Amino acid sequence: MNSMLVSNLRHSLNFTDPKGLAIPAVILAIMSMLVVPLPSIALDVLFTFNIMAGLIIIMICINVHRPLEFSSFPLVLLLATMLRLSLNVASTRVVLLRGHEGPDAAGNVIASFGEFVIAGNYVVGFIIFMILMIINFIVVTKGAGRTSEVIARFTLDALPGKQMAIDADLNAGIIDQETALRRREEVGQESDFFGSMDGASKFVRGDAIAGLLILAINIIGGLIVGTTQNDLSFADAAEIYVLLTIGDGLVAQVPSLLLSLSTAIIVTRVTTSETTTNQTGDQLTNPKALKITAIILTLIGLVPGMPHAVFIFAGAGLGLFAYYIDRKEILSERTALAQSKEEEDQVETELDWEDIEHVDQIGLEIGYGLITLVNENDGGLLLSRIRGIRKKLSAELGFLIQPIRIRDNLEIEPMLYNILIKGAVRGTGELKMGYELAINPGNVETSLEGIPTKEPAFGLDAYWISPGKVDEAKIAGYTIVDSATVVATHISALLRSNASDLLGHDETRAILDQVSLRSPKLIEDLVPDKLSIVTIMQVLKNILYESISIRDIHTILDTLLTESSKTQNSDELTALVRPRLGRLMIQNLVDLGEELNVITLDPTLEQMLIGSLAQSAQAGELIVEPSLIEGLIESVKTEKDAAENAGFPFVIVVAPPIRPWLARMLKQRFADVSVLAYTEIPEDQSIKVLARVGINKDAPENIEENDKEMENKP
Repeated sequence: MNSMLVSNLRHSLNFTDPKGLAIPAVILAIMSMLVVPLPSIALDVLFTFNIMAGLIIIMICINVHRPLEFSSFPLVLLLATMLRLSLNVASTRVVLLRGHEGPDAAGNVIASFGEFVIAGNYVVGFIIFMILMIINFIVVTKGAGRTSEVIARFTLDALPGKQMAIDADLNAGIIDQETALRRREEVGQESDFFGSMDGASKFVRGDAIAGLLILAINIIGGLIVGTTQNDLSFADAAEIYVLLTIGDGLVAQVPSLLLSLSTAIIVTRVTTSETTTNQTGDQLTNPKALKITAIILTLIGLVPGMPHAVFIFAGAGLGLFAYYIDRKEILSERTALAQSKEEEDQVETELDWEDIEHVDQIGLEIGYGLITLVNENDGGLLLSRIRGIRKKLSAELGFLIQPIRIRDNLEIEPMLYNILIKGAVRGTGELKMGYELAINPGNVETSLEGIPTKEPAFGLDAYWISPGKVDEAKIAGYTIVDSATVVATHISALLRSNASDLLGHDETRAILDQVSLRSPKLIEDLVPDKLSIVTIMQVLKNILYESISIRDIHTILDTLLTESSKTQNSDELTALVRPRLGRLMIQNLVDLGEELNVITLDPTLEQMLIGSLAQSAQAGELIVEPSLIEGLIESVKTEKDAAENAGFPFVIVVAPPIRPWLARMLKQRFADVSVLAYTEIPEDQSIKVLARVGINKDAPENIEENDKEMENKP
């Protein structure tokens, strides 16, 4: 136990680092001065060190750029105050015990300061010393204490807003996670610092009060000791002890005044990138203000009865200084203008990649009338909605959705918003602030009193209604959403339908890195010996293109590893992977145990398409008469409407060779069509064929006739 205590003490003191001994040494010195009598030479050294410490502290306060650069100031202030008070105790002991020996009994520093201030007149010296105490106590200390209280309160009140602003910047993609963490630490440190300064200012105030009390105690105690114990006359005792008391008090009050000024400087300055000297110097040397002041001083000097020489000399000197500052600013502006012109002339040769604006993967532009939606202090809910969207889509799709950057755009209408994917506007909508959106799910025939519109995500009929009409709309069967939910739903629908555009090389690399943490051998065998990252990325994009999740990434990669020996073509690999994801695809269409209602192609049509594919030069490309395609699309649309009216998801099942072509063609015209191959339906899944899509009567009966007709056309 003892060895553990010694080890912990040695670790806490850190004897290998001299800085680790500084504070323990100061505390030990303070405690020693409170109980151990000190010789006069030690008092001279310690008083000199106290004044030096005060000067160092105030110089640091003047030259810091931000208060947090001197975050240890409250602790330093406490230690410096205790050091000064302990010196007061030590010097009082020496003054009372040895003061009768003469002014030098308490050391040369105390005697010199006392004689300098008193200058042969004890009354005047005492009054000057009291004025210094009053300045320190009433003006500097009281003002710094009040300022500390106000700043501490305002800083703590502003803390939640600053935290939410950091979260908003992070969600909008303006800053990264590391910057957000650093800014949160700074905000926390700032609140802790000004809270500590509020308490530390009380040390300074108490120090000033203690100085007044010590002064009175030393004078009264010195007179009593001198007249009763050392057989001095009242006049002699007053001469000796008043001199020593004022010298002692002045030696202590100089560093005390420096500490008070340091506190005031720290808490009253406005945080900028400049030091206090540069900040005040630049702002006080205003040429216009200096010129006006110079004119006023000169006019005062011309008034009869005034000291002409002093005022006129001061006005002339200030006028010359103002002229110098004015000329210096003019030269600086000319130099800056010349440099700017030179930079414009050389802009073509100095352009680099940093001058090209980065295109955000996902962006949201809002008109200025919608800014309140993103201001959480005003009750804006859009940021929290977007956070929920990113989290939900990332979990559903199987990869991390990049942050959505929100910015205002003064070029669009105040109530409009644009959703951008890779810099291109993919969706737009208009909101009505102060209104709720009542959406008709499709089976409500009752109209509402409001502004007719279309729900932007899915194009459903809707009304913008006032909040007082919400209950009426709910009773009628409408779905009620607020403006933030409208935008969030629109973003979610667009991101889901364009998921393949959101997956890039970086996202694919991140997916493989995550898999390698759990299955390092799988990634080692697959990349890059079997398949390149580009090929894997294209397979994943093909799967996402048809709104299929890639969260079962292990199955996908296992299949790619197994089938990579057969082909390196991404489309063919996708066709080999999809049957392994059959249950996941069916799960998104029907619940477990339910029957899957499907639509098939007419056998004649299916054979025609397969034959055309066999004759095609490039796999997956079909040469089909346009009228046949139009007839096919019309038939699909008819069956799709019938299935949706019956409440079934629209699923087409076709032969594997033509599935990719048919899926791409229908994807361009219908947003919610699922095209499956026979091999992609699990064997234990029960299905029911609702209808067959046939050939238009006017269409050619086979591809050969098709080709002949197309060859005969000019």
